[in-house]
Amino acid sequence: MQSDPGFRVRRVYDPPEPADGLRVLVDRLWPRGLSKERAAVDEWLKDVTPSGGLRAAYHAGQVDFATFRVRYRAELAGPDHAAAVSHLLDLARTCTVTLVTAVKDPQRSHVSVLVDHLKRQRPV
Repeated sequence: MQSDPGFRVRRVYDPPEPADGLRVLVDRLWPRGLSKERAAVDEWLKDVTPSGGLRAAYHAGQVDFATFRVRYRAELAGPDHAAAVSHLLDLARTCTVTLVTAVKDPQRSHVSVLVDHLKRQRPV
């Protein structure tokens, strides 16, 4: 997935690369069957993930991706996610940040919405 120069996106199951910089897991649940050593995650930022209700509705097919994207963007703009979003933006000012996830298709998941939101928050 192509992402902003300050942010990369990779699957947590892929081996770490030197270009990853700081690896931040952006999933609410720990990836199944993966040890902490193999994940090589520097931070686990659960507070930037979609709410449990929104995540469950999307996975159950109760909302399509377009609806999910609108609702998650609203969550990201709210106070519950502000500190986590700010933290990611601060990290990206000093190094490359790789957002790692267990999802099979990052482009149709919360990760693509998160990257878009972060890009919109960064000064040009």
